[in-house]
Amino acid sequence: MTATLASAGEPSFGIMTAPAQVAYADVLRVWREADGIPQIEHAWLFDHLMPLGGDPNGPAFEGWTLLSALAARTERLRLGVMVTSNRFRPPAVLAKIAATVDVVSGGRLEFGIGAGSRPEPAARREYAAHGLPFHDPVHAVGSLAEACAIIRRLWTEPAPFDFRGDYHQLTGAFCAPKPVQRPHPPILVGGQATPTLRVAAEHADVWNMPGGSIDKAIERSTQLDRLCEEIGRNPAEITRSIVLPVSYDRPRDTRHAVRAALDGGFGHIVLGLPAPYPTEVARWAADTIITPLSGKTTAPEPRNHR
Repeated sequence: MTATLASAGEPSFGIMTAPAQVAYADVLRVWREADGIPQIEHAWLFDHLMPLGGDPNGPAFEGWTLLSALAARTERLRLGVMVTSNRFRPPAVLAKIAATVDVVSGGRLEFGIGAGSRPEPAARREYAAHGLPFHDPVHAVGSLAEACAIIRRLWTEPAPFDFRGDYHQLTGAFCAPKPVQRPHPPILVGGQATPTLRVAAEHADVWNMPGGSIDKAIERSTQLDRLCEEIGRNPAEITRSIVLPVSYDRPRDTRHAVRAALDGGFGHIVLGLPAPYPTEVARWAADTIITPLSGKTTAPEPRNHR
């Protein structure tokens, strides 16, 4: 069966380490530490080929390659990319990559996908730099909807099939090995524009709000409810997820944001950890941010925090 990110009524907490302006050893250290902390249930990377902040020519690791390496070095954490740009890889290739990571991880993949970067210069330059087309939003969302359908079929159908869509055409499409999880890894669709929410209403097990205010997140979640009802789907079938930035210096502010998100119906919380990562930052996040929300005491702030 497909594993779920959170049981009904029980929030789940994870961390996100953007794989840019950091070393592999630093990301690995945080993930391996988090792997031994039960309060942290999932961990995430992002999918950008160049940095979005800091030195524009600094290091940025390819997300799915790094995810596979981290999957091989962890044992418990559920893991994923928050979220994969559908503009970077053909969907059949992405389905094969994701199935491989699910096998490597022993069935721990959470499959995050979105339409791709918004057209800010810092994000858009990575497409030109890698010879990738940057289509308009209508094309991007239409391609995303077809990609979700293709990937699900590749993970579940036992025989090759043809696909003739407006954006993708496949002949004899097939994926082997299949993912470990049955019927397939959970599909997380990220984004906040209404067309993307329509894709989430149809295809997502989890919907992620990528950022912004809690009020905006709640408004978008309500819109997702309406879109689900339009197609006859129970909105409660879709777990609500949000990424919230962590402040090492102001943990109380982070806790307040998390509490507001929980109260707003978001049961899947991803704590964005800014680099450089303090010593034992995963333990600090669990003790200082996560545990107090269940009524326990806080821990000291992390060593070497900025």
